[in-house]
Amino acid sequence: MIENKQKIIFYLLAVFMLAAMLLISRDAGISGDEEVHYKHSEMVYKYFSTLGKDQSSLNTPKTHLKYYGQTFDNLGTGLIHLFGIRDIYAFRHLMCSFAGWLTIVVTALFAAYFSGFGAAILVLILFAVSPGFMGHAQNNLKDIPFALAYISSVYFSLKLVFSETKPSRQTIILLILSIGLSIGIRAGGLLVLFYLGFFMLLKIGSDWFTNKKRHDQLLKKRLILLVGISLAGYLAGLISWPYALQNPVINPWKSYQVMIHFPTTVRQIFEGQFNWSDFHPWYYLPKYMAITIPIVVFSGIVAFLLNSNKKYNATQKVQLLLLAFTILFPIVYVILKNSNLYGSWRHFLFIYPGIILISALGIHAFFARFTQQLIRIPAILLLLALTIHPVRFMASNHPYYYLYYNQIAGGLKGAYGNYETDYYYHSMRDGAEWLLEYLKNKPDTGKTIVGGNFPIQWSFRKDPAVEFVYFPYQRRSEYNWDYAIIANSYIPPFQLKNHIWPPKNTIHTVFVDGIPICAVVERVTKDDFRGIQELKNGDHIKSALLFQKVIELDQQNELICYKFAESLIGLGDEERARQMLKRSLEINPDYEQALILMGDLAIKNKNLGDAANYYQKAIQANRKYFSVYPKLAGIWAESNVEKAREVLQDCLNLNPRYKPALEALAETYRKTDPETAAKYDKMINKLK
Repeated sequence: MIENKQKIIFYLLAVFMLAAMLLISRDAGISGDEEVHYKHSEMVYKYFSTLGKDQSSLNTPKTHLKYYGQTFDNLGTGLIHLFGIRDIYAFRHLMCSFAGWLTIVVTALFAAYFSGFGAAILVLILFAVSPGFMGHAQNNLKDIPFALAYISSVYFSLKLVFSETKPSRQTIILLILSIGLSIGIRAGGLLVLFYLGFFMLLKIGSDWFTNKKRHDQLLKKRLILLVGISLAGYLAGLISWPYALQNPVINPWKSYQVMIHFPTTVRQIFEGQFNWSDFHPWYYLPKYMAITIPIVVFSGIVAFLLNSNKKYNATQKVQLLLLAFTILFPIVYVILKNSNLYGSWRHFLFIYPGIILISALGIHAFFARFTQQLIRIPAILLLLALTIHPVRFMASNHPYYYLYYNQIAGGLKGAYGNYETDYYYHSMRDGAEWLLEYLKNKPDTGKTIVGGNFPIQWSFRKDPAVEFVYFPYQRRSEYNWDYAIIANSYIPPFQLKNHIWPPKNTIHTVFVDGIPICAVVERVTKDDFRGIQELKNGDHIKSALLFQKVIELDQQNELICYKFAESLIGLGDEERARQMLKRSLEINPDYEQALILMGDLAIKNKNLGDAANYYQKAIQANRKYFSVYPKLAGIWAESNVEKAREVLQDCLNLNPRYKPALEALAETYRKTDPETAAKYDKMINKLK
């Protein structure tokens, strides 16, 4: 009777949750990867609509998206074409929220499989108070559908393998579809095939050694079932993946190898440092999980560890251990592989349903074990208290749920400047919509150029008078624009902590918990843009005069100080140039170009120690600023050739094809070891 009531409550809550999630998705911005994945899905659509004649989806040297099956994106684009949907991104966000809801429901049914619908209800509640997942469920059509595919694959694999009767046709079909979706979204989905085989062989081995169902015919049937499901799931994953279809055996594996060490690297803030993503410390992933998952979820995991031993039978314990393995194995694997990770832990959202499941089972086991009101009531109050922090954040900061940091990090305020905020550019929509309203009240001046550090053309699609131009925030003065919308991404942590960003000419700021995540900027002068053009034309006098005027209006632009220094050097005024460079470094102490130019001036004045210091600071600020390595090596080439070679080798370890470093390294051997120099010369000649 109680179970039936819980079942009804579960389904009512699930329906309510679906309606809420679909409604919430209407306010979602376009996510950081969304435009590029949508464009690639259009290429995939053309590939199939032209029967393979259009090969654009196979030629993606910059995005590397041919290595993604991105089945869910492709499905969305197919539906968009089929039904003539115009509001593309609104539809995509509805699809994403539906996938997120399915993920929650499957996880809840997984909990019911172990402990009934009371545990399933707890799964719904824990997901509802998980800002990170609920935020990504608005517009992340890559990681959320993959989370659905992953937890579904694990769930139906365990149901199939540990079924005491013949597996149902429904379980087999859903498992095949889950495997297909996993592989079809990203090559890492091949992992679920390994899980299925591992689970099956473990069960067969266990039954064999315990003399349970020791029958060759049964073993044969199980192996046939394993092979059949694996093959069907694998082939299903390739259906909408052009690159995989070129060679169904080799290319998915090649894609998997690319995914392990994804070639795209970005600079992001972690522990207050602005580092390249392939140089984050090994604990990047577990640290981000620790500071962004709500504490209430962790409390459930603790409860599981303390109470599960008495709650479940031997078979259930084995299944729970295998579930834990599917959570922990990917984490350990990428740490050991030193994989390139960025964007918090969104690429690992696929393990979060398993974490929620363990937590919900833990809380359920606790209340099943302790029936005394003296224990239950304080426990309930404690759990409710732990939900306040994430619930308040979501209620106060809609729709920016994914920016949540828990109490370990000190909330978003404690994380600001130490960790990323709007790394997925959700706030650009708010900024664009505010600017559109603002422009309606401004005199019509013809074309308005809006710039930004993320493509937002879609927001201005109905206003032909607005033209968009993309630029990195640091280089904003190099571009012609009237207004700019800047998300809090790729902003140096020094500028965040010292309130240099948002800039002073900001006319609107999007705040989350009092933290600025997007700035709408009005340009007060274009003399900076004109000055840079004059500098390019070699007119140092005009450029210097223009930069002088700009600095009086904008005293927080490191690029202008740097460009002014270049003009002053052209005029022979190196002392003022150094002053401008120092001013640039006061605005951004890690500004590589200013550090390098200071080093160049020190070299010119034979201050080799100062020059080496500036060059080393530039490398510390950005180890991938390759042009500085030969400069630093040049200082030591005469006095300490081994140190010079070490510097150049450091450069070549990062970029083996960097010609200036190879040339400089060859020169260090030219007089003392001509044969080695000749080897490097051959390498240089082979470079295109």
